[in-house]
Amino acid sequence: MSIVRSIIFVILMLGVLASLHELAHFWVAKLLKIKVYEVSLFVGPKLLSWKRKDVNFSIRLIPVGAYVRFNEVDEEGYIVDGDNPSLLANQPRFKRLLVALAGPFMNLILGILIFMIMFFVMGYQSTRINVPVEGAQTGVVASEYTPGDSIKAVNGVRVYTSFDLVFELDNDDPGEVMTLTLKSQETGKEYDLELTPEFYRRPMLQIYVRHDDVHTEYDGWYVDSVDEEQNNGNPVLQSGDYVMKINGKSVSDPDFDEYLFNMEEQEYLDVTYIRDGKEEVVKIAPVYVDYVSTRGIRLISYKIDSPANFVSALGYAAKMPASIVNITFRGIKQIISGKEKAYNLLSGPIGITTMVNDVVKEEEDTVAEKLVTLVLMSAVISIALAFSNLLPIPGLDGIQIIFIVVEMVIGHKLSEKAENRLTIVGFVIIVLLLILAFISDILRIIFGY
Repeated sequence: MSIVRSIIFVILMLGVLASLHELAHFWVAKLLKIKVYEVSLFVGPKLLSWKRKDVNFSIRLIPVGAYVRFNEVDEEGYIVDGDNPSLLANQPRFKRLLVALAGPFMNLILGILIFMIMFFVMGYQSTRINVPVEGAQTGVVASEYTPGDSIKAVNGVRVYTSFDLVFELDNDDPGEVMTLTLKSQETGKEYDLELTPEFYRRPMLQIYVRHDDVHTEYDGWYVDSVDEEQNNGNPVLQSGDYVMKINGKSVSDPDFDEYLFNMEEQEYLDVTYIRDGKEEVVKIAPVYVDYVSTRGIRLISYKIDSPANFVSALGYAAKMPASIVNITFRGIKQIISGKEKAYNLLSGPIGITTMVNDVVKEEEDTVAEKLVTLVLMSAVISIALAFSNLLPIPGLDGIQIIFIVVEMVIGHKLSEKAENRLTIVGFVIIVLLLILAFISDILRIIFGY
């Protein structure tokens, strides 16, 4: 049933975003006293219709789109009353440009507004660096920077919001030096901070423990299962055992992890465990695993509890479109370099539904957490729609914007022949994009991200 709920959510979400997009065209047109014949929310058969101030309004059955009609066309395809000065086609170029830009602008503002509302409800994560994560081995100490300084770039790549930073960290080579460009909150000057990774080895007992049962009545690790390759293929521990000590060091000690990291390699470890209430000590051959230290980066989060934080949150929300564009181009660069799969470049309705379904069926998240994720996803999609609608493709605002801008440059309208050729080219592009999006969605379902 989760897939049905996901499909319904995606249809309604895209329908609402498309309707607000078209209403923006209508509102700007009416503001500029331009004739509008019809406004339709959604598509398909009419469910409800009415007329107000010579405009036909309707709500239709299928919530997957919307449209605004600016003229009447006769059976031969000619505009009825084509000389009417109030028609969109007869308006000055700047007015037609404003009407064309209104839809994408609405999606852009809507995305920013959703982010701002979520920041107001939940707080927001800034790009100001906090003290390092406790215990993280990064080769950096707090004295090398001032907590509260802003991260401006990672390895020379501009950071607008925490989204950019998360993207860079997710695609970071943990074995390489990472350079953060920070801006001092005291002096306003920028400086570089290098995070040098540390390499180390840690012994593993090849057991799986229940982390929620680490501190039991025995104050040890509860063994959930044991790898059959433990102790060179001769497992000693069993499910239900409690591991108490390693080489006499209690696993519940606060510095136990540090103890393991600094331990010299040994052929066998003395493991103290409890089975059926009886304590035993046995030698187990460990497996040593190579690790790279974490970056230890932690950002400062704020709640909107003051005018200063409100203004700051508004600024972060306004930067979200820049982050999305930045991440998009970074993703394209990774695909070109072979670091990312090509089918992750584009996503269509199937891909969006799949992502929503992954959120809906996540068992570990609460309903509130799922709702937050879906709302934030809607904000990202709204901003993405703003930019995609600027593409010079038939049916999108971008093609009209291109025509109008060309008119402004050359001083007259393009010939009908030129417009038809551009329309054909754009139509071919949109068909190819739709096919690519469909194939990409299917490949992601088959092979994963």
